[in-house]
Amino acid sequence: MDQQLKKLEYEARKLEYRAEEQSNILQKARKYGESFIENISTLPAYVESEDMGRDIYDLPFEEHSKDMDTLLDVLKSEVDTPGLNPASGKHVGYIPGGGLYPSAIADYLAAVTNRYAGVFFSAPGAVRLENMCIRWMNDLVGYPEGASGNLTSGGSIANLIGLVMARDNAEIQAKDFARTVIYTTRQVHHCVMKAIKFAGLDDAIVHNIPMDEQFRMRVEKLEKQIKVDRNEELIPLVIFASAGTTDLGAVDPINAIADISEKESIWYHVDAAYGGFFLLTEHGEKKLAGIERADSITIDPHKGLFLPYGSGALLVKEGEKLYKSQHMTAHYMQDAYKATEEVSPADLSPELSKHFRGLRMWLPLQLFGIKPFRAALKEKLLLTRYFYQEVQKISGIEVGPEPELSVMYFRYIPGEGDPDQFNKRLVDEIHRDGRVFLSSTHLKERFYLRVAVLNFRTHREEVDLILSILREKIKKITEMGSFSE
Repeated sequence: MDQQLKKLEYEARKLEYRAEEQSNILQKARKYGESFIENISTLPAYVESEDMGRDIYDLPFEEHSKDMDTLLDVLKSEVDTPGLNPASGKHVGYIPGGGLYPSAIADYLAAVTNRYAGVFFSAPGAVRLENMCIRWMNDLVGYPEGASGNLTSGGSIANLIGLVMARDNAEIQAKDFARTVIYTTRQVHHCVMKAIKFAGLDDAIVHNIPMDEQFRMRVEKLEKQIKVDRNEELIPLVIFASAGTTDLGAVDPINAIADISEKESIWYHVDAAYGGFFLLTEHGEKKLAGIERADSITIDPHKGLFLPYGSGALLVKEGEKLYKSQHMTAHYMQDAYKATEEVSPADLSPELSKHFRGLRMWLPLQLFGIKPFRAALKEKLLLTRYFYQEVQKISGIEVGPEPELSVMYFRYIPGEGDPDQFNKRLVDEIHRDGRVFLSSTHLKERFYLRVAVLNFRTHREEVDLILSILREKIKKITEMGSFSE
């Protein structure tokens, strides 16, 4: 056994790099990252690729080791080249992810030290740090002392926890599920539909409340539907409103919906994953007025604070309701219950093992201060209005309503032929070109292009390039002709 242990130890110790090896591999990774950022302005926003990174499979996991240079080459060619480049300021298609450099440093430090930030006993400073981030966001939305929350992987999990909490708070039992009613609109993020399924509420009734011309919930229709449901002895459970829909950036009438939720004693959840951090601006404060009246809120730092993907948050006005919904105990954790000065994230979420994700938010907020974040968000609002004005100078462009936040949609109406086919061709041409990335959507059975301006690297230069490419591609397609069905 002694010889066997020595042999195994020899191999196992290879997992621990010596200082020189650590420095070498870190230097190569840093050089790769710095090169990516240095060239980000010239890199395409989207790359169509025939094999779509398939050659990654040419490097299977094997018994022997591989060198870092080879792995970085494959990473560049098969992972970081094909497809969408969310770090690019020319990506205005989907709601962009951020990728602040200090957040990458924070993730490195969090991974190296590997603090378990789920339980206060395990890492009290880490838990305090994450709770500090949550407290700051609660202050931002106007929640009182006693509010709580959890840093999640994104809006999907935040919305799921919010729905489960609403279910638990109402003491809904399985026998009640088919009589339970959820109110929202067809513009709500599709992760809410997934949350309904995962919360065991597949049998619940989902009422999609009609919207006005700007795709905002019509409160008079909501109020009427609730009365109908109560007369039919159904159980109104939760209202899901949107503070900036992902599709169009629409903001539901938050205050008016709060009036109804309070009057009817229905849980009120606002999905502000995209729009929430616009509260740092005067415009956002006006648009999201009344959000502090919601029982719970979803907000994504990987959107409005430009952090890397995997940075969401759930905020709850009455923190004890979140604790009551999520807290559980285990015998093997009895030592951890000795220290309870602050509530632990593991008691407020389905997650037990978790990344110390709060560090990626805390570090840039401390390094930069709040001022540049506020300025960047104001800039995105103005850039969207600039684009809205300038794109209408292109003959044949039809726009939707003036954007409420930083998302807008439009389409080109050709002199002849089918507009939907033309705009599909237009999107395809833009994607093939790759210099910029726009996305598309369907509204009232019509095909539209959409622009979502929220990358901290997007400035007027990038918006002007998008406008230039639109003119170029419209001219090209028009000259090619034949775009009818």
